Amino acid sequence: MIKCIIFDSDGTLVDSEPLGHKCMSIQLAKYGYEVSQETMEELYRGWKLHDILDEIAKSFDNFSLPENFIPEYRVELNLMFESELQAMPGVEEALQKIKLPICLASSGPMLKIEMALKVTGLKKYFGDNIFSAYIIKAWKPDPKLFLVAAETMGFKPDECLVIEDSEVGVQAALAAGMKVIHYNPSGIKISVEEDVVVIHHMNQLVAKVQEL
Repeated sequence: MIKCIIFDSDGTLVDSEPLGHKCMSIQLAKYGYEVSQETMEELYRGWKLHDILDEIAKSFDNFSLPENFIPEYRVELNLMFESELQAMPGVEEALQKIKLPICLASSGPMLKIEMALKVTGLKKYFGDNIFSAYIIKAWKPDPKLFLVAAETMGFKPDECLVIEDSEVGVQAALAAGMKVIHYNPSGIKISVEEDVVVIHHMNQLVAKVQEL
């Protein structure tokens, strides 16, 4: 029986993935590295920021960024969030209907998570039940983030349901021994699709939770 729901943030609760990839593409271009937003979206959805940069570095000879690149990127992304970030369609209506305990577990840093929730008005649904990989020091597909979230919330892994949009997030949830709903509005194919329930709009979430 499902007793707790763990939500991812970027691309699940808030439509931040396109903004993050757009911002990264713009910032990289400032230093002469052309990586399209579409490429970022296709290859690096849900990845840790440092891992993205490490992977991109393999595509360029003598790849080098200044030490302040990531802080600079964070500043520019925050500006985009403040002016453009929105909750995913239907997510607030779903949160209003869900009666189970919920929490958030994200690979993003806490300040980014908090800003996203504040800008979109979703903070009130989660309170302090927010878990960041930067605090726990474990990034998806490592299951530790979800396991810590479940334990802190007071539930066993098999009592938890994870809502995730990325392949690495789905992999982490499965490795944690949790049920998973893959929120997939774009119809992106992932390697573990056959192991999870799939929804394409948040207006399907409550019914799927009830089925599980």
